[in-house]
Amino acid sequence: MAVAAMLPYLTLKVLWLTGSSLGVSDPSLMNDPAMVGLNAMTFGMEAVGLLLALAFTARWGMRLPGLLVLLPLWVGTGLLSVIVVTAPILVATAGTAAFSGGPIAPWVYMMVYGGFLGQGAGLMAAFALYARDRWPAAFTTATGLPFPSPTRPLQAILAWGALPVAVVVGGARLVQALDGPAAAAAQSGLKGLLAIAGAVALVVIVRGRGGVPFRRPLAIAWLGSGSLFAWGLYVMIVRSVGGPLAGGGGGPADLVELFGMLTGLVMGLCGAFLLVERSGVRDVQPAQEPLEGDDREGDRRAADHGHR
Repeated sequence: MAVAAMLPYLTLKVLWLTGSSLGVSDPSLMNDPAMVGLNAMTFGMEAVGLLLALAFTARWGMRLPGLLVLLPLWVGTGLLSVIVVTAPILVATAGTAAFSGGPIAPWVYMMVYGGFLGQGAGLMAAFALYARDRWPAAFTTATGLPFPSPTRPLQAILAWGALPVAVVVGGARLVQALDGPAAAAAQSGLKGLLAIAGAVALVVIVRGRGGVPFRRPLAIAWLGSGSLFAWGLYVMIVRSVGGPLAGGGGGPADLVELFGMLTGLVMGLCGAFLLVERSGVRDVQPAQEPLEGDDREGDRRAADHGHR
């Protein structure tokens, strides 16, 4: 599903990068150097998403370095989770009128956001199944499970330091949601909630107390930090390159995005330290060997062990 949802977007980006003005009323728009650069960047991001979707359904995907899987998924789900929730709200409240009035045809927005919905839902579902097989401890252990953690003092500093900043950034976005068009209000409100909830969840997992399944606060911290970093980075890039998408910019709104990006980065680093140290926990075994199926890899390993 995720791969099929990505193909129309990739096709459109290829057409725009090769000089086509399909779906654009002003052909000069896509010739702007800033737009060319942004189209190339988003094409690359979508291509990475396509490769990850394939990796989640193929055996070679289990052999990829963890960083090559987790980093792009962290950024991607930070972006897509907001769209998956707010796009249906926007269409339900404003219909196609929400996408009219600009140089881009409404059908382009409908196709792109529809693809994002399928891509986001498909990628997150596939990644959850992939992660359950590759890192089963994250799904089978409690938050309070003890494990060796040489960097725990640093994690505590990062998590508690990020919390007040995330609350301020999230609060600012909630205030922004009170004044503005429906699309911007829905996105700002969700980003604000994710920022605050993610920072609180990160403190919970760093403290490592309680019998709550580890996967629950982990998912909230993952989405909250990813949303802060990914959307902040995207806005900073758009502002830096200028062009038609930059808008007026400047002022307090850009400061919110900058501090959101930096706070998300700090939270992501903290989570990376924690996940690396926790990855060796194996006190609860999964019900089935990762990707064990018809070829009975688990059975072969037992047989090989018997002939050593």
